[in-house]
Amino acid sequence: MFTGIVTDVGEVVRVDERATGVRARMATAYDPETIAIGASIACSGACLTVIERGSEGGRGWFDVEASVETLAKTTLDEWKPGKRVNLERALKIGDELGGHIVTGHVDAVATLVARDDVADMARLTFRVPHELARFVAEKGSVTLDGTSLTVNDVDGDTFSVMLIPHTLTVTTWGERRAGDRINFEVDLMARYVARLRG
Repeated sequence: MFTGIVTDVGEVVRVDERATGVRARMATAYDPETIAIGASIACSGACLTVIERGSEGGRGWFDVEASVETLAKTTLDEWKPGKRVNLERALKIGDELGGHIVTGHVDAVATLVARDDVADMARLTFRVPHELARFVAEKGSVTLDGTSLTVNDVDGDTFSVMLIPHTLTVTTWGERRAGDRINFEVDLMARYVARLRG
């Protein structure tokens, strides 16, 4: 489980294709000695398992694998060396829950259809697949590229969020532009409420 509060922006160092998916190396500011093999780290919102870790040239890194299914449902198929990625380590019991409950199970890829810079903030408008739009509610929570965000308004299959300067600075959102594909996870409570209502 995660909170959607990004704690580092990593950088893809390399991607090795495999028959069953890819293995990727991520440079990080996290101390590799504190990362357990088998630990979960949300990488742009996708929960991935650490299979190796180390440091090189004074820089920490960890390796993860992504299956063909993960590549099909997320933007990880676009990872190339130099790509910057929002990172969050798994929630520990007793940690502050600053965002909302995030599983790291990406539901689909959303499209950033518009970015309007308003003073030092940014209003971003996204389009999600029609079948998932019902899970997005005004003033509700969504996870976009691993970031917990509050929905401002909803119009059919589109919705908007407002990003404050801090978020634009400490995540990859400052570099995002219209047309970008974004990992999208619906709110966990919305998913179960919809299921219970049948």
